[in-house]
Amino acid sequence: MADLLELAEKLIKNGPHKIESTPRRVRGLFGGKYIFDTTQAHYIWEHPYYPYFYISISCFPKGAIHATAPYPSSNKPYYIARLNTGSSHTDRVLVFRPSSSPVSDLVRIEHSAITWFVEDEHILGPHPKDPYKRIETFPSSRQIRIEWNGETIAESTQNVFLYETMLRPRYYLNPTSIKDWSLLVESKTTSYCPYKGMANYYHLRVNGKELKDAVWYYKYPTSESALVAGRLCFYNEKVDVFIDGVKEEK
Repeated sequence: MADLLELAEKLIKNGPHKIESTPRRVRGLFGGKYIFDTTQAHYIWEHPYYPYFYISISCFPKGAIHATAPYPSSNKPYYIARLNTGSSHTDRVLVFRPSSSPVSDLVRIEHSAITWFVEDEHILGPHPKDPYKRIETFPSSRQIRIEWNGETIAESTQNVFLYETMLRPRYYLNPTSIKDWSLLVESKTTSYCPYKGMANYYHLRVNGKELKDAVWYYKYPTSESALVAGRLCFYNEKVDVFIDGVKEEK
């Protein structure tokens, strides 16, 4: 709860980094019910990196949101609340009271607490897609070589380069580029990206050393990232990547 109170104070004092309304249909599924269905959601950038959806409190059924702290008698322009559908509840809810603030009358629900849909697309990951960022994927015959701990792990000229706004390029290699599959150990880690989908991971285990979750892949990526399906990507920051023989800076 302390982190939500700190966020509320920051937004009231300084305002969001950016705010923008959207005509997209945004729905929230919780406890088997759609708790809101609106075309008047707001993108709120709490920081420069990516937005959250904030929803007008008028979009929620009466009685679905109850204040927990600070209590309704508080003079604070916000309160922590519980969202309750009868069968399910979450306390990761921040509500802003009517005020002159740009977040007046808006509700922030922890993204992971409910299931979000934009139009009919289920949004994966910890936040919605940023409307000002994009994914581009290109086949590339440039030679990629991956080294770590004194061994060449992979070498390929049949790659897909993925460019994501404001992030470094990622290189997705064909699985047949792996020199020795015994160096890759399956990980139980999974992660979710709103632009690419659910990722699975491998550890690297080379010459007695292990590098955890150093490689990831998408079995079923989103349509915009379809070219990387089944391909392997190595963390540029953790291994040595050579592009046409030139070592990439970490």
